[in-house]
Amino acid sequence: MILAGDVGGTKTILGLFHRRGGNLTPVAVSRFATPEFPSLEAMIAAFVPAGIRLEGACLGLPGAAVEGAAELTNVGWTVSHAQLRRNLGLAHAVFLNDLEAMAHGIAALQPHQVLTLNLGRPTAAANAALIAAGTGLGEAVLYWNGRERVPAACEAGHADFAPRNGIEMGFLAWLLDRRGGPVSWDMVLSGRGLVDVYHYLRDSGQATQSPDMTRQMEEADPAAVIAREGLAGRNPLCVASLELFANLYGAEAGNLALRSLALGGVWVGGGIAAKLAPTLRDGGFLRAFTNKHRLSALLRDVPVHLILEETTALLGAARVAAAQGRG
Repeated sequence: MILAGDVGGTKTILGLFHRRGGNLTPVAVSRFATPEFPSLEAMIAAFVPAGIRLEGACLGLPGAAVEGAAELTNVGWTVSHAQLRRNLGLAHAVFLNDLEAMAHGIAALQPHQVLTLNLGRPTAAANAALIAAGTGLGEAVLYWNGRERVPAACEAGHADFAPRNGIEMGFLAWLLDRRGGPVSWDMVLSGRGLVDVYHYLRDSGQATQSPDMTRQMEEADPAAVIAREGLAGRNPLCVASLELFANLYGAEAGNLALRSLALGGVWVGGGIAAKLAPTLRDGGFLRAFTNKHRLSALLRDVPVHLILEETTALLGAARVAAAQGRG
């Protein structure tokens, strides 16, 4: 039996998989509200039934795993590779960056779990890339090693936000005034970033906030309210917020494609992208993705795929744990 996990700042998905040879069979999958647990070990204890003997584990974590330990971004936990192995009696355990785990899961996706935004003209023997906004922003590169694409973790989501026009420059100034600096892409392309986009457009006079929106945002998650009302077209300010958010998302996805020369394709994952699929298909995302001056033609040939399956990182972690077991 193998334990796999996709740990996030808001939500964590844990799964038990039975490994037989090269085949993985899911036995149990559960979702947890991450802030409700004092530690990762406490969450795992609540998930794994008593008497289950685990062969190994692989966990995708929101942060950089360095020398067997990681401080989890947007969670406040510190996890130790050695402690996890000792507490669970594991023969082997692996920590991955959460986007690295998601990248490993791409190969397990079925056609109905993917929405293609741009067919492009993919280059088979080339790098690919992955970007995913959620509680924060994650990015990864799948580099071509001459035989296959190998996921590599990075923390590019914490690089500096780069506005491209007057509206976005105003947004940067608004963020600096209220949040302080530096302003990273992680602050912009995330759930809290969508709420900040909404408040910026409201404060800059792009549209007014209705009393009904004030009430809804007080009673429920503001980002979810903005997404719901914007997708339904019921509120002009929410519609404008989703459009600006999609443009920013496309711009940084294009930046990632250039940095990694991802001629094999760019994958867009995370819960926000799947929920905002209708907005991302409208065209603003791809226009921002390809608007790179002399290299615009190059990016028009890059395929862009939207991942709809929320357990992709979990599947990737399970595949890595199984490979470790075979090794």
